[in-house]
Amino acid sequence: MTSSSDVIEEARQATDTTTPSATLGGEQKRSIEQITLLLFILVPFLALVAAVPLAWGWGVSWLDLSLLVFFYYLGCHGITIGFHRYFTHGSFKAKRPLRIALAIMGSLAVEGPLVRWVADHRRHHKFSDAEGDPHSPWRFGETVPALMKGLWWAHIGWMFDEEQTPQDKYAPDLVKDGAIRAISRQFVLWTAVSLSLPPLIGGLVTMSWWGAFTGFFWGSLVRVALLHHVTWSINSICHAVGKRPFKSRDRSGNVWWLAVLSCGESWHNLHHADPTSARHGVMRGQIDSSARFIRWFELLGWAYDVRWPSRSRIDSRRNTEEGGSRRRKETAEAA
Repeated sequence: MTSSSDVIEEARQATDTTTPSATLGGEQKRSIEQITLLLFILVPFLALVAAVPLAWGWGVSWLDLSLLVFFYYLGCHGITIGFHRYFTHGSFKAKRPLRIALAIMGSLAVEGPLVRWVADHRRHHKFSDAEGDPHSPWRFGETVPALMKGLWWAHIGWMFDEEQTPQDKYAPDLVKDGAIRAISRQFVLWTAVSLSLPPLIGGLVTMSWWGAFTGFFWGSLVRVALLHHVTWSINSICHAVGKRPFKSRDRSGNVWWLAVLSCGESWHNLHHADPTSARHGVMRGQIDSSARFIRWFELLGWAYDVRWPSRSRIDSRRNTEEGGSRRRKETAEAA
C-alpha cells in the first residue's frame, strides 16, 4: 500500500535535475521572518482573547459571525483538502482548475507558503514522533515537565526554528510546477487578500467604517487566530492524547472534540495509520467534512482516482486489541 514516503519518492523521481529551487521561504528563516511570524501569532491571538468580553459588551452581528464562519471554513478546507490530503499525500488527483483553487484556498488560511507547508508535513510523516520530526510533542522526553515543553514546541515553538525543511528534497514535484510555485511565492499577496476581504465586505454591506472594523476584527483577526490554533492542535494535542484504534508507528490519536473545527483532521490516528487515505473519519459517527467535499468533487468530475479506504483496508490497520473487541461486539449483536 502506498505510504507518505512513497509519495515523496515518486515526487522526487518525477523531478528532473533542473528543478528550480527559489520559492518563498527557503531553508533558513531570517530574523525579519521570525519577527513577522511573531506578530501574526500575537495580534490575532490578542483579538481572540478580547473576543469574548467584546461580544458580551457590544454584541456581535450576524454579518460578522457569517464572515468569521465562511472564511474560517474556506481556509480550513483549503488546508485540509488542498495542502494536506491533496498536495502532501496525493489522496486524489485533481483537474487543473481545482488544483489551482485548492492552492489559493489553502493560502488564505495564512499558515505559510504552500511549498514550505507541504515539505514540513512530508518530513513530519517520515520521522513522526522520532528524531527528525519538526514538531513532535515528545521531543524533550516523557516526563510531565518535558511533555509540557514539548507541547509548546509542537504547537508554536517549532515555527521559530531557523533551520527549515529542504523544499527541493521533500516537495520537488511542487517546486517544479510553475503555477504552484508562483502561488507559494505569492503568499504575502494571498495573506493580504485573506485579511482584506472581510472588512471590505463588512464595510460595503453596512456602508460604514464601523462595519469594516468589526468585519476585520471577527472575520480576519479572530478567524485567523482560531484556525491557527486548531491546526496547531493537530500537531500538539493529537500527538499527545486521544484514542488509538489503528496501528501506527507514532503516538497519533483521535480527538473527537476537534473534529468539526478541524474539518475532520483530528481523526489523526487513522491518518497516520493510512496517510494517503482520502477519508480520515472512517468509523461510524466520525464527522469528516473534508472527505465529504472530496466526494462532491469526485461526483462533479473535478477529482478522480480518489483513494477511498475499503473495509478490508481499514480492518487491516486496526490494533489487535481494538479489533478483537469489535469482533466480539459484532458477534454479540448478531446473537
